[in-house]
Amino acid sequence: MTEDKRSQVESLIRAIPELTAGQLHWLDRMVRVFAAKHHFESLASNMFNPETLQNFGDAMRVHHSFSAEPFTKDKFEYVLVSVLKLSGQTAELAKKGNPGHDATINDLRVSLKTQADSGIKEDEIWMSKFMELGKGKWGSRIQDLEGLRDQFLEHLEHYERILSLRALAKAPEWKYELVEIPKALLLMAREGTLEVMRKSTQSPKPGYCHVSDKKGNLLFDLYFDAGSERKLQIKKLKKSLCRVHATWEFIIPSE
Repeated sequence: MTEDKRSQVESLIRAIPELTAGQLHWLDRMVRVFAAKHHFESLASNMFNPETLQNFGDAMRVHHSFSAEPFTKDKFEYVLVSVLKLSGQTAELAKKGNPGHDATINDLRVSLKTQADSGIKEDEIWMSKFMELGKGKWGSRIQDLEGLRDQFLEHLEHYERILSLRALAKAPEWKYELVEIPKALLLMAREGTLEVMRKSTQSPKPGYCHVSDKKGNLLFDLYFDAGSERKLQIKKLKKSLCRVHATWEFIIPSE
């Protein structure tokens, strides 16, 4: 035990007798959560060293001590930046409402996403709201989809990396993974095949940009959602084309 750690332990021990019964309950809860079964793994990541991996996992365990809801985007952003700073990396959140990147990490602009839908698939990534498309021209022509795709391509110029925190399993046995989606992969949409969904009852019509490899195998779809939010979704993106930085598996004991 280092001197700094010993000092912290002694300080906590001195403070315990002054805690209320309620405070002791929550302290005991946290101790039991930290002692519960868990497995954190970094997969040759250039972002997560053992300290950062542990700190991020512990932050998620603290969250789930008081909530059965998956990590939200704002919590992901805040905790990621915080634990990277603790390990000596440079990290800073972007200003609220910034339409491009969410954080700057080691001098690179990063877009941060989360996925926690009930139908989540291990091998496919779905981003239900990659970006807003409200300002684009919506019509029923291929040329309209070209304009919306151009918005997407221009949006990609505002950051260098894209990370998604995915909740693959939920309470009481949680499993998260952090996946990096290569920007070069998404830029392949420039050569994708556009399709207007003319049979849709929506007005204006939604559409797709199908992105495939040279053999015709689908890599992912851009879906131009013409609903009330006017947003861009990314569907059926193969995780095998991405990089898994780390995984966190843990159990949250019952009260």
